[in-house]
Amino acid sequence: MASRSLTTTLALAFAGTTLAVFALVGSVLYFALDRQVKQQDDLDIVLIARHTRRLEQELGSLDDVRHHADRLTSQVLGNAALSMEIRDAGEQVLADHNTASIADPGVPLPALSRRVGATQRITQSDIAEWHTAKGVPVRGLAADAVLRDGTPVTTIIARNMTDRWLLLDYYRDRLYWVGLAGMLLAFLMSWMLVRESLRPLREIARKAGTVTVDRLSTRIEADDVPSELAALVASLNRMLGRLHDGFQRLSQYTADLAHDMRTPLGNLRGATEVALARPRSADEYQATLASNLEECDRISRMIESVLFLARAEHPQFVARLGDLDVAKELAHIADYFEGLADDAGVHLRVTGNAQLRADAELFRRAVSNLLANALRYTTRGGDITLAAEEAPDAVRVTVANQGTPIAPELLERIFDRFYRVDPSRKRESNNAGSTGLGLAIVRTIMDLHGGRAHAESDAASTRFILTFPRE
Repeated sequence: MASRSLTTTLALAFAGTTLAVFALVGSVLYFALDRQVKQQDDLDIVLIARHTRRLEQELGSLDDVRHHADRLTSQVLGNAALSMEIRDAGEQVLADHNTASIADPGVPLPALSRRVGATQRITQSDIAEWHTAKGVPVRGLAADAVLRDGTPVTTIIARNMTDRWLLLDYYRDRLYWVGLAGMLLAFLMSWMLVRESLRPLREIARKAGTVTVDRLSTRIEADDVPSELAALVASLNRMLGRLHDGFQRLSQYTADLAHDMRTPLGNLRGATEVALARPRSADEYQATLASNLEECDRISRMIESVLFLARAEHPQFVARLGDLDVAKELAHIADYFEGLADDAGVHLRVTGNAQLRADAELFRRAVSNLLANALRYTTRGGDITLAAEEAPDAVRVTVANQGTPIAPELLERIFDRFYRVDPSRKRESNNAGSTGLGLAIVRTIMDLHGGRAHAESDAASTRFILTFPRE
């Protein structure tokens, strides 16, 4: 399905709005003019009827009415649209003027069913409207009067409204044409204005289209865009920044993963090639297989860690939270690592007490990774302390060990995947089992709990602190 043009849509909307406004304003003006014209004509008819009644009341008989017919009908002279007819009680015409304009010659005006009594005041509400047999629109009234001899007469004042209708029709037609012209003009102007207004958006789209995998550092300039689009440009630039950082991390992560897996695979290949270079004794083959098994275990741990990080970042990953006795959990972890600590000549201590709501399996994995890392870097004869501390807003678990301090600028980077601290902090004998993912897993676990993992280091000790917020 073809996409809809925003420019055309907005232009049509503006044009439709303009037409609606023209129609509304035009209708108001049209009906106001129609009302004003009718009110003015009705007022003329009423004034003529009142003056004619006063003249009739001064006449003595019907003969006087016939005799002074010109004087009576002179009230409507000067306006070809006005007509007058005076009748007696028997509906005989005593005097008339210009009735042919609204009736056939010799045909009297229609006898109106509603008349204004001789003693009643003539008002505009007495005006009636009708159409002649020829379809001519007429407005008028019938008013009774009593002569001095007591004879009643009826006067009909009527106005041919054809000229008014023609005026209103002309006005209405002009409103139609002006409305249509205004709509077309509004459409054209709106289309041009909207198209010009959307030019910065098209420019943003053009610049965004230039962003490729090898140009993720490109940013959209926000200096020339309207203020309404500044937030959009800022959001796009932040998104590009996140994509660039993510792509850089992914590239580095892929490179580090390939490098770290290449080392054990190279060891496997080298040991196997050496073993196959010449006949070996059973003990030599057994030693080679044992060495290969260690490398396979290292690769397995690395793959398991990578899979855990991938699953943990999936939106559907769910941590099973439960109430934990932190001191008890730390004691169990210390017992598990006691043999390794004895071999390394390191003493383990557990202090503090706290209650925590967390995933028990993930908690143990995070603390175990920190403890394994501490064992790797603690000098023989040193101490490692597992401490729990309760605060009003959080529970803090600290793994502290003695050893070479970590530079302040590296304290955050050590939680990156496959990051290696400077060589002065590593000893090959202790790093054989390291995959470079332990601290990254710790930070991921803390993110799942809504907490924070950070490190502090000085000459006295290096401390890894897990902060679990209270719910």
